[in-house]
Amino acid sequence: MPDEYRTVPREGSHETEVNRSRFVCTLAPAGTEQEAQEFVARVRRAHADANHNCFAYVIGADAAVQKAGDDGEPGGTAGVPMLQMLLRRDMRYVAAVVTRYFGGVKLGAGGLIRAYGGAVGEALDTVGTVTRRRFRLVTVTVDHQRAGRLQNDLRTAGHEVRDVRYAEAVVLTVALPDTGVPDFRAWLAAATAGAARLELGGEAYGEA
Repeated sequence: MPDEYRTVPREGSHETEVNRSRFVCTLAPAGTEQEAQEFVARVRRAHADANHNCFAYVIGADAAVQKAGDDGEPGGTAGVPMLQMLLRRDMRYVAAVVTRYFGGVKLGAGGLIRAYGGAVGEALDTVGTVTRRRFRLVTVTVDHQRAGRLQNDLRTAGHEVRDVRYAEAVVLTVALPDTGVPDFRAWLAAATAGAARLELGGEAYGEA
């Protein structure tokens, strides 16, 4: 899995004009392929009067799912350049729809490729992107007496506490960079005089 990827923080759109044709690119974060497909369908309904609603989406931190569609434009002139722009920008978990309102001037294959890819690039610049980094989740188990101070120490040291559960002992879930686990283990032992128990969990992504 990659150490980081980029995505869009919210849904947004940007419009450009090329030789009297309007190109409206709408972007949205999409956690699954189904979410991406539902977003594409929703934008198509909203722009049902347009000549074309072409799409591209990338799902998975490793870009495992990549789909694109030309919606009536000549094959490979719309969806593929849109997809290539998303991949070039290291975008993941994102869907893009470029809506074209034809202005009467044919652009040719090269013009279409530039227009569709460019519409996505400009929309990414306008909407903005966020970077998400891969973290290792660890659980720290400590007695109630030490828990309050440990939580303060964790936050003071810049460690991200994702969850706190209270039972017979207190269990804290902390997000760490993979390479930071050995240093954290040593820091925890010193901070709690060896009284805390550390267990490695799975991996997750969070904002950098």
